Amino acid sequence: MRSGPPGALAVAMMAGAFVLSSANAVVPAATTPAATALTVPRIDFRDRKLANGLTVISVESHASPTASVQVWYHVGGSDDPPGRSGFAHLFEHMMFKGTTYLKAEQFDRMTEDVGGANNASTGNDVTTYEEVIPSNHLETLLWAEAERLQHLKVDEANFQSERAVVEEEYRQRILASPYGRFFNAVASAPYLRHPYRRPTIGSIADLDAATLADVTAFHSTYYRPDNATLIVAGDFDPKQLDAWVDKYFGPIAKPSTPLPSRTATEPPWTSDRTITVTAPRVPLPAVAVVWLAPPVTSRDAPALEVASAVLSSGDSSRLNQSLVYRQQIATQAGFSADLRAGPGLLIATAIAAGGKPIAELRAALLAQVQGLVDRPATPAELDKVKNQLITEAFASRQTPLGLGSAIADSAVLEGDPNRVNTDLEALQRVTAADIQRVLRRYVTNAHSVILDYKQETAPQ
Repeated sequence: MRSGPPGALAVAMMAGAFVLSSANAVVPAATTPAATALTVPRIDFRDRKLANGLTVISVESHASPTASVQVWYHVGGSDDPPGRSGFAHLFEHMMFKGTTYLKAEQFDRMTEDVGGANNASTGNDVTTYEEVIPSNHLETLLWAEAERLQHLKVDEANFQSERAVVEEEYRQRILASPYGRFFNAVASAPYLRHPYRRPTIGSIADLDAATLADVTAFHSTYYRPDNATLIVAGDFDPKQLDAWVDKYFGPIAKPSTPLPSRTATEPPWTSDRTITVTAPRVPLPAVAVVWLAPPVTSRDAPALEVASAVLSSGDSSRLNQSLVYRQQIATQAGFSADLRAGPGLLIATAIAAGGKPIAELRAALLAQVQGLVDRPATPAELDKVKNQLITEAFASRQTPLGLGSAIADSAVLEGDPNRVNTDLEALQRVTAADIQRVLRRYVTNAHSVILDYKQETAPQ
């Protein structure tokens, strides 16, 4: 992700923008009734595909005179060439350099100087570019996104400068951060064969080995209209938007070469494994237990998301209450369902309290995860986390950026933009029995990878 301003304008939510229809009275858990289903407002969007393969999704909202422009390229860390980890991330930075008609960093001028913002990020499966601007600047940003898609200046000077920036980002986020090495390993090291095994941020050795020819080949392979989704949300006239998109994106040619296919798989984990990660300055030991998870499109995804929230969302979550407050064995603990386009991960983590043995911390962490199978989520717990998850989604969708991002997640990662209108309903249908079922399948009856994070020993 680029450093600099946040990726969205600060847009105040208006009172009455949405209503939660469930009461939250505090009563004993055993007698708490199931919450009334919350009404999820439908997002009405338009989608079409240009002759060159570009997918265009738009959602009109006149709540504020602003608009968001996002381009999601279907390329991420998992698409990095062999021996070139961090390449998708490097190219994210390259996209902010000059083009035939844009000076380097001019995106900042076209957004920040008019009261807007821009940002970008690289994930395992996608690279996203986003801007929020006053809506009377929408045409300019559409032109600029089309311009850097077809006329990016990929030269030695830009390559060298951005590689240095990315390598410094690696030093700051991974090497200098007390737990940088730990969380970098947690998200990648458990994989046996899948390209997710290569961290998205890459490595300095791989970045140093890259050449300008590598960068040029990567650009021509993945940065093309038939590998991109354009999402526009906010204040615009639909007919005018279509005309601008046709004018600026329509003439971009679709390459004759086929797109690379994603065929990588992850073999079943047939045994438990332990990985030890060390660093020179570890304030307190940490541990992670990781299980293989299904893709984000799985029917089990909503139950895993709710399970994650019951275990780790907020001060009243099970992990926080047990490990941090009652047992005082951890300074922090969490659980996440890291679901991706391909095989994902279920990740339980904890950082030890001072002097607590890492084996004792690991046992306590596992006991709480298994406890959600043995002691099902109560109605009160389910009501709380569902309200949290849905409220967060509603709040995000009050801005053009959040609205566009919600649709983009569904369209690009889940393969169906309409899932923006069904995923929250599926989440509300999750029961305690659903949580028990998915945890038995993916945790209790599955093999795991343990990652212990410790202080490295001094050389003898």
